[in-house]
Amino acid sequence: MMTKLPIAIVTLLGLLLFQCGQNREKTLTPAEIRETEEALIAANRMLLKKDKERIQQYIADQNISLTETESGLWYGIIRQGEGPVVKVGMLVTLSYKVSLLDGTVCYSSAEKGVKQFISGKGGVESGLEEGILLLKEGSKAVFIMPPHLAHGLTGDGDKIPARAIIVYEVELIKAES
Repeated sequence: MMTKLPIAIVTLLGLLLFQCGQNREKTLTPAEIRETEEALIAANRMLLKKDKERIQQYIADQNISLTETESGLWYGIIRQGEGPVVKVGMLVTLSYKVSLLDGTVCYSSAEKGVKQFISGKGGVESGLEEGILLLKEGSKAVFIMPPHLAHGLTGDGDKIPARAIIVYEVELIKAES
């Protein structure tokens, strides 16, 4: 019995090593890589189109007037403030409410406190970075961010699901150099 166990172990290890050698990845040809890239680009274009249609339907349902930027951010300035225009590098403080298109509130300053960040330095949604630069201190605005300007393919791992379009209602309390 003792001699059969080492033989069985050696045989099992040999099979495992053989299997590991069989799992090598196939190298794609340049044509296969190009074909895959084209398929991914087409899928991305389709998703962007669907997101835009959903946002436009939301805008129509809410009977609001928003403007779309080149990046795909939709914004509406509800009240233009009297303070300085936000520039990159300014410390901004804002009250906010973040919700999904169905109205589900995900986060708000009432729950978490005001949000502060240095404009243009990251650390917040790229749609918020872009939108805040359209405002003056004291402004009130709404931003609708498609997934690529919000939390992308994965969501935030908490309250914002994967590929979510989010609505940001903001009031710019302070903008200082």
